[in-house]
Amino acid sequence: MTTNNGLLLVDKPRGMTSHDVVARVRQILHEKKVGHAGTLDPMATGLLVLAVGPSTRLLRFAQSETKRYSGAVKFGVATDSLDADGEVIEERPVPELTIDLVDEAAAAMLGRQEQVPPMVSAIKIDGQRLHQLARRGIEIERPAREITVAAFSLRASDDPSVWRFDVECSVGTYVRVLLSDLARRLGTIGHLVELRRTQSGSHSVSDAVTLERLVEMVADGGKVLAPPATFVTGLEHVTLPDDQVRAVRMGQRVTLDAFFRDDEIAAIDTTGELVGVLQRRQDSWKPQLVLATPDKSARG
Repeated sequence: MTTNNGLLLVDKPRGMTSHDVVARVRQILHEKKVGHAGTLDPMATGLLVLAVGPSTRLLRFAQSETKRYSGAVKFGVATDSLDADGEVIEERPVPELTIDLVDEAAAAMLGRQEQVPPMVSAIKIDGQRLHQLARRGIEIERPAREITVAAFSLRASDDPSVWRFDVECSVGTYVRVLLSDLARRLGTIGHLVELRRTQSGSHSVSDAVTLERLVEMVADGGKVLAPPATFVTGLEHVTLPDDQVRAVRMGQRVTLDAFFRDDEIAAIDTTGELVGVLQRRQDSWKPQLVLATPDKSARG
């Protein structure tokens, strides 16, 4: 049985893919079952939410969370990937930009909108990843996706062509596309030169560990994983008595006296451990996802 089960927040370094981070964590924890929510491009740094062991079944609850990023955009230069990892394809003069002008353009991009994913991305269309087609010089039509930008602000830097930004947006938003679109609104072109994810839902990069620190913590025998219940803090919770815990673990429906607004709730046992996720079925609740009985000897 696995000795690892829970949530791990990693501060991803620049230059590594999200898959690289997952592979390294597998080595550090000696655990095959590791997955992540919300891919970060190699040039990006910051918060990567990982699930370890049986908790990989809970990753969907982290996938849909609102994200916050900070970073920098360089105006006047465009790349084929819309970020600093791409090849420069065009240069243009940068008009004089004032904070009022930039704020007005950013404010116009708030709310729900349609966004076309970039060609240099991992999205699959007809079984092929877009970045693989892009490397062969092929560009195809991509269906737009609905996104939401909740907050978007910028500030000048010492370089008049480089502006720093903070953005809060929905899952699936390509920040490099957002900044490229902003550049066009300002009468120029631009590309992303720095990106850091600072928050995903209730999880903050301030609580994340570097890979180097993770190695040290494991070597010291320290606790490195948050409990599985951390994944479902956004769900309504119910604490089940022992007899109902047993019933849920056997896949049986249970009847609950309390009122719940949502049709999906988290079931907790009397020790605070996550038993699983229940789904409403008329007057009863059906186990939708059940975790194995926790191994009390588990590290983390």
